[in-house]
Amino acid sequence: MRNFAVNGLTDEALHAAASRAGLALRVDELRRIAERLGRDPSVVEVHAFDAQWSEHCSYKSSRHLLRALPIDGPTVMQGPAEDAGILHLGEWNGERYGVVIAHESHNHPSQVVPFEGAATGVGGIVRDVLCMGAEVIAIADPLRFGRVENPDSHQRYVAQGAVDGIGAYGNAIGVPNIAGDVYFDDRFDDNCLVNVVALGLIKESEIIHSAAPPHSEGWDIVLVGKATDTSGFGGAAFSSVTLDDADADANRGAVQVPDPFLKNVIMRASYRVFAYLREHKITAGFKDLGAGGIMGCSAEICSSGGFGAIIDLDDVNTALENMPPEVIAIGETQERLCWVLPPDATAAVLSIYNQEFSLPEIARGARAVVIGAVQKQMHYVLRHGDEIVMDVPIDFLTGSIRDELAVHERAVPPDLDPAKRYVEGDRAASELLERVLGHRDVCSRAPLYKQYDSVVRGTTVIARGAADAGVIAPVHGSPLGVALSVGGNPRYGRIDARAAAVLAVAESVRKVVAVGARPLGLTDCLNFGNPQNPDHYTELVVAIDGLAEAARALGTPYVSGNVSLYNESKNGNAIPASPIVACVGGLQDVAKVVTAPFKRAGSVLYYIGDASNAIGGSVLAELLDVRDAPLPPVDLVRARAENDVLSKAIEAGAVNAARAVCGGGLLAAVAEMAFATLHSNAIGAQLDDPCAWTQGEVGDAEALFGEAGGFVVEAADQAAFEAMCADLPFVHEIGVTIDQPVLAIDEDAFSLRTLHDAWAKPLTEVYA
Repeated sequence: MRNFAVNGLTDEALHAAASRAGLALRVDELRRIAERLGRDPSVVEVHAFDAQWSEHCSYKSSRHLLRALPIDGPTVMQGPAEDAGILHLGEWNGERYGVVIAHESHNHPSQVVPFEGAATGVGGIVRDVLCMGAEVIAIADPLRFGRVENPDSHQRYVAQGAVDGIGAYGNAIGVPNIAGDVYFDDRFDDNCLVNVVALGLIKESEIIHSAAPPHSEGWDIVLVGKATDTSGFGGAAFSSVTLDDADADANRGAVQVPDPFLKNVIMRASYRVFAYLREHKITAGFKDLGAGGIMGCSAEICSSGGFGAIIDLDDVNTALENMPPEVIAIGETQERLCWVLPPDATAAVLSIYNQEFSLPEIARGARAVVIGAVQKQMHYVLRHGDEIVMDVPIDFLTGSIRDELAVHERAVPPDLDPAKRYVEGDRAASELLERVLGHRDVCSRAPLYKQYDSVVRGTTVIARGAADAGVIAPVHGSPLGVALSVGGNPRYGRIDARAAAVLAVAESVRKVVAVGARPLGLTDCLNFGNPQNPDHYTELVVAIDGLAEAARALGTPYVSGNVSLYNESKNGNAIPASPIVACVGGLQDVAKVVTAPFKRAGSVLYYIGDASNAIGGSVLAELLDVRDAPLPPVDLVRARAENDVLSKAIEAGAVNAARAVCGGGLLAAVAEMAFATLHSNAIGAQLDDPCAWTQGEVGDAEALFGEAGGFVVEAADQAAFEAMCADLPFVHEIGVTIDQPVLAIDEDAFSLRTLHDAWAKPLTEVYA
C-alpha cells in the first residue's frame, strides 16, 4: 500500500507535499487523519479524505449554521436528511403524493468548462431526485453571469456555453425546464453561478431512502452506469477552492464528461427497477454518485444505515486499464448510481439494467455490477489487487467536521444612509421607462430560455416565461398541480446579505402565489466567497439568519439545499452574497391557475404592496447611480397576509392576471403583462398618476420603478376582489386595461411596440 508521508514532516514540507499531490486538505487536517489512524494514510485514503472533508461534501463551515433553518411543518414529507427533500402535494385516488426537490450548484466546473460543467449540473441534480424513487418531472436554472457585452470575452463564452449545456442535457433526457432566472453583473466575471433545481413525483408509500436499510449486513452494493474513467478526479475538492486562471488547464480534468443519452436510458431502467422492487415488496437503498465518486457514495449510504462497507475495486467497470485505485475510487465519472440490494434481488436488477435496457450496448463499458457488500464492522475498506488500499473508521470518514471561523459583528452594512430612500428631484417615466425595460436585469429572457424544452412530457400547464412560476400537472388524470419559482437578486446581495436573503425568500414565495399556488416549501443554494475571509463568512452567517426568519414568517420550511463557497478568484474578486431560493407551490385544481398576460380590456388594475422605501438596490438606483440607499424593508407579516388574500382571490375566480413586482418595479411588471398580448389582440393599460394612489407620500419614480415587492393584479370581478382585500393596508387601484397597444401614465402615452423592442432586443445577440 503506497503511503502518503505525514509523520516526521515539518508543516512546511507537509504543505508542499499536499500541494504537489493536488490535495486541498490543510496541514492540521492531514495530521488529524494520521493521528486517528495511528499511521500515515495511504495515497487512496488521503485522496478519499480530501474529497469527503472538502467544503463541498462536509459543509464544515456551514453545517452548524444551517441548523437554524426551519425544516418542519405540515407540508414536509421528508426534510433535508438525504439526497433530496419531499413536500406533500396532495391526495389522489387514495394515494398521498409528494414533490421531491433538490438544489445544486456547478459553479466552478461551469466557469472552467461551461458546457460540460453546466450539463453535469443538470445530470447530478436529476440523479439526486431519481434516487429517492421518484419520477423526474421538471428542472429550473438560476444563473449568474459576468459582463457579456464583449463578444470575444471569456464571460460571454461562459454565459453561452453554460446555457447550451443546460439545454442540451435537459432536452436530451426529456425533462421540461419550467423556471429560472439570470442576472449579469461584473462581480461574476471570474465566477459564474450555475445553480440547478430538479423536481420529482413520488407516492409517499414508494419512497426509497439513500441509506442501507436495517438488517442489511451482507447485502450487495451495486454500481450502475457509465464505466469509470479519469474525468472528475478531485472534483469535490476542486469545488472547494479559489479559482486561479493559471490552473485552468489542470482544473479541466476535475470536470466530468456528461452523457445525457445514457442518462435517459438509466432513468427509464431505474423506473423499471422501482416497479420490480415495489411489485415484490423489496426494500433497498439507492443513492447518486456525486462528490467523491464510488467512495463517497458507498461510504455515505452505508454509514447512514449504521454499517460499514467493503468494496473490491477490481470489480468496478472501468474505461481504461491499469487505472490507479484512488482514481477508480474517487473519480466523479457521470451517469452512475449505487444500490444496496438484498442478494436475492440482485440478479433481477442486474438483468433489468444489463439485458432489458442493454446498458453495455448503449455506452462502452456501461453496466450494472456488484462491487462490494455492506458489513457490520463500522469500517470502510477498499481492496485493489492483492492489497487493502483503504481501511478507515467509516464514521471518521463521513462524519461532520467543523471549522470555527471568524465572524464580524456588524448590525448594519457599512456606507448606507437610511435617509436616502428616495430619488432626488423629479424623474419622468418618459426619461426612464425604456432604460429600465432595456436594463440587463429586466429585459426579455426569451432568447435564453427558448433554447430549453419546457413542454416535453406533455404535463406543462404554464410554460417558462408565461408567468412568474412554471406550472405542471404531473399526476396523470388528477387536477393536482405543481408550481416552481426561483428568487435572489445579486444587486441586493452587494448591499446587505441578510436583507437579500429575506427578499429572496419573499420573492420566490410571491412568484408561486402569483399563479394561484399555495407555497409548500423551499430549497436554497447559498453561493458565497471564501469563508476564510471574515467579511464573506459574516455574509453567509447573516444570510442564513435572514433565510430562517423569512421562511418562518411565511410558513415555508426548507427540505433541501446546497452550499457553494470559495466563489472567488485569486485576484480577490468575490461574487456578491448570493442566496438563491426556489419555492414549490401546490394547486388542488390546476385549471384555476392565473398567468401574467392581460386578459381583456376594461379590467381594473390594482397594486398590492407598499411603494415606499423602494429605491435601494433597484434597477432604478443603478441607472441613477444611487449607491448608498438601504434595501427596502420587508414586512413579512403583511407579505404573508397579501399572499393569502391573493391566493384566495385567484381560487375564487376574482383575478384575471397577476404578476409579482420584482426587477424594474411596478411599471416593468405592467409592461410585461401587456407585451404578452401583442401577438394577438393587444391590450394596453391606462395608469393613474402615482400621486393619486400614493397620496403624494412617494415620488413618481419610486412608485413606478421601486422594487418593494407586491403584486400587480388585473381583477376579473372588481367588487369581489375589493371585498377580499378589505383588511389589507396597502391595496391601490392604479388604472385599467385598454384595447389599445399603449402604456399610458396619466397624460403620457408610450407605444407598446416601441417599448417591447427596447425590452426584447438586449439578449438576442448573446443567445442568437
